[in-house]
Amino acid sequence: MKSISVRCVGVVRILRLGPVVHPDRIAESGSIGGNPGAESTSVAMFVESPRDEPNAWEGKGEVRDVGRTTEGKKGWAERILLMHHRLAVATWLVAVLCWTTVGRAEEPAWTELFDGKSLDAWKNPSSSWQVVGDVAVDLENPRLLEAKPGKGILYNGPTGKAPNLLSKKSFGDIEISLEFMIPNGSNSGIKFEKVYEIQIHDSWGVKEITGKHMGGIYPRSELLPKYHHIDKGIAPLKNACKRPGEWQTLQATFLTPRKDKEGKLIRPAHLVNVTLNGEVIHDDLVLKTPTGSNWRRQPGPRGQLLVQGDHGPIAFRSIRVRELTQEVANNER
Repeated sequence: MKSISVRCVGVVRILRLGPVVHPDRIAESGSIGGNPGAESTSVAMFVESPRDEPNAWEGKGEVRDVGRTTEGKKGWAERILLMHHRLAVATWLVAVLCWTTVGRAEEPAWTELFDGKSLDAWKNPSSSWQVVGDVAVDLENPRLLEAKPGKGILYNGPTGKAPNLLSKKSFGDIEISLEFMIPNGSNSGIKFEKVYEIQIHDSWGVKEITGKHMGGIYPRSELLPKYHHIDKGIAPLKNACKRPGEWQTLQATFLTPRKDKEGKLIRPAHLVNVTLNGEVIHDDLVLKTPTGSNWRRQPGPRGQLLVQGDHGPIAFRSIRVRELTQEVANNER
């Protein structure tokens, strides 16, 4: 069995045309990748070195193999073959670089819905929402948060009751990333298109979790004759909730529903994945209907983001989203 090994000494310039090795200059050497003692062929390659002469195309050029130097004329056939090989390699490299550049250009950018200073991204926010420097569970009442002056944190006031936040911008397929804190027993939520809710609820230590608990998909409900749930929602895969008063993280990728030209639903909404505090709590989840009392609604391909502020105290250190390109969204489905 024959195996081929290639030795290169010096710096090879891919795009520079230079002499090539004639097959007659193939030297026998030890095997690389073959069986010990097997017959092998070692190909000595022309390489540029400080001793290269400008008139190499006139028939001179160095060929090295285990310290041996030979000189000789090279035929036009070998030169054309070398040009072909080098251009093929260069074409491949350009293709890779172009693919990388295009991929980076298409990567969506994050949009900060809370930049630590203002509520400019939200539509007519209530003054009950305040920007502060720090928050912690109130030692006198662990069901509330107390704040310190400054910048960097958004919370729904000392009473923990504020009108819901509604984004100025409508979004299609998006990723969302939150960093939040709640006190004992508090309740909030994030709603895509105002109607698909991922629940935020103090669920520390809960053994049997449902859609009402942290990270759950909120149950469907009816308003009359009295507000009540008609199912249990969709429970998270695990209870990843931290203790009250600790900062928690939530990331989710949401794909909006799709309709045909006649308005008929052809693809329901979809949560590609949801992680809570680094733990996967939903994976490839189809949302057949909106949640809560909105379950009969049929939202379109774009909608506003809603942050619940009237159910209990909550603070945010970060709220950001990024819209997915159509190509990325299609790959996620």
